Amino acid sequence: MGFVNTNLLSLITFLPLVGMVLVMLVPSQHKKLIQWGSVAFSLLPLGLAFYAWAAYDNTKGGFQFVEQAANWFPQINATYKVGIDGISLPLLVLNAFLTPLAMIISMSIEKAIKPFYALLFLFETATAGVFVSVDLVLFFFFYELTLVPMFFLINQWGGANRRYASMKFFIYTLFAGLAMLLATQVIGLASGSFDLEYLFSQVGRPFVGNNTVNMLFGDPNTWKGVAFFSFALAFALKIPVFPLHTWLPDAHTEAPTGGSMLLAGIMLKLGGYGFLRIVLPLFPDTSAQFAWVIALLGMLSIVLGAVAAWGQTDFKKLVAYSSINHMGFVALGIAAVAALMGGAAHAEGAEHLGATALQSAAIASNGAVLQMVTHGLSSAAMFAVVGVIYDRAHTRDLNRFGGLWDIMPKYGAILIFCAMGSLGLPGLAGFVSEFMVMRGAWSGFTVYTVLSMAGLLITGIYVLKSIQKVLYGPLAHEWEHHPLSDINWREVLGIAPLMIAMLILGIYPTFLVNLINTGTVRLLDLASKTLEAVVR
Repeated sequence: MGFVNTNLLSLITFLPLVGMVLVMLVPSQHKKLIQWGSVAFSLLPLGLAFYAWAAYDNTKGGFQFVEQAANWFPQINATYKVGIDGISLPLLVLNAFLTPLAMIISMSIEKAIKPFYALLFLFETATAGVFVSVDLVLFFFFYELTLVPMFFLINQWGGANRRYASMKFFIYTLFAGLAMLLATQVIGLASGSFDLEYLFSQVGRPFVGNNTVNMLFGDPNTWKGVAFFSFALAFALKIPVFPLHTWLPDAHTEAPTGGSMLLAGIMLKLGGYGFLRIVLPLFPDTSAQFAWVIALLGMLSIVLGAVAAWGQTDFKKLVAYSSINHMGFVALGIAAVAALMGGAAHAEGAEHLGATALQSAAIASNGAVLQMVTHGLSSAAMFAVVGVIYDRAHTRDLNRFGGLWDIMPKYGAILIFCAMGSLGLPGLAGFVSEFMVMRGAWSGFTVYTVLSMAGLLITGIYVLKSIQKVLYGPLAHEWEHHPLSDINWREVLGIAPLMIAMLILGIYPTFLVNLINTGTVRLLDLASKTLEAVVR
């Protein structure tokens, strides 16, 4: 185990590339070998991810399992440096957990299955790389790499409007990448380093790197503002928050089911993760200053995303808009962290206010990370159940369904469970994370929090609408003559682990919150100390 422990994160990140190569070597006629072999191989990084979780030291916190190769890109002083903490580890495990499930659900695909499964492996490597990167250039490389497999998954295996959806997805995410490239370059020139741990230690101090940045921008606050807004724009596009969300419904609706599971379950989390990993710790003072903007956009995403989902008749588009609604809670939690940290630092002489603010910030930050995990589970499950019905009926029009409970009782039970998980029913995972975000945001953004509760009400309406339209009422005449088969064992195998995880986290979230807290406590401590230095 010495080699595994020393290279654990590299193995988790790059093993899927080995799977990709092996898939491409299998003859195309061996369909089952490609499909089930891919699923079996994807269990290797999943097992290693669980091992990393078990071996992670909650009492120590900080980056662990760190690997570094100083000569990776010496010309620009970038290093291959990876590590995980309590914020990145849950998302790394989620990525490894969803990949085999997406592969199982995707077995109904008949077209070009070798490149399809190879792209799923490539996507797993790219997203894992984002979560383990502790160097900004490495982070940027993997962040941009996620665009490639998802573009082709939508473009080649998507629905009738897949060309438009894939190009819109590509343009939006490429624009976000260019904004991030600008911010990364500015920080590298100003500091002389891309190492996140070094950058964290230098926040609040004058950087002693290349003077080119100061020559270009003059006042150091100018280049810091450029970097902050570039990063914030890139990550807001990926979450996505209103009004930068328009690429998401089209991409979700046209993507194949497995692609939608990974797009909603993992890719959207890169934006929220970027805010917590880069924006808040590197720019705590600017984040505090513009926290109200993030909170406003988060609240609008919650409310308007729910309203848009309510108005849909396409089942998959309804679930797509629900992702905007649920990811709005992540944005609201991030805003609460930024604002409350700023309030704690500026509470001159009021120690009680500072402690209260930081406690609320801790709850909000833990809730935001937990919301990313719980939404990853519930959204993947909902896209899977939509894919099940679409494979049989070849339509997603809610008005053409009705009464399917009579002929698909197993499917009906699974749909209700997953829909309740998306709704945030107490006892399931979504309730815990949304409650924590609302509780943490209350102190800093009371009005926005109250308005967001309207989004929770509308969420209940559109979820119940989808259940009623699909399962209840008289059986549509179309299905009387062409009855639909109930969900099969393979599809249950792809959805059941998500249901179990939602139930476990809903009943006993502490084991995951304790892990997340080791990362968020370090974030809050770093940012609050920096802000205190700025105030002085």
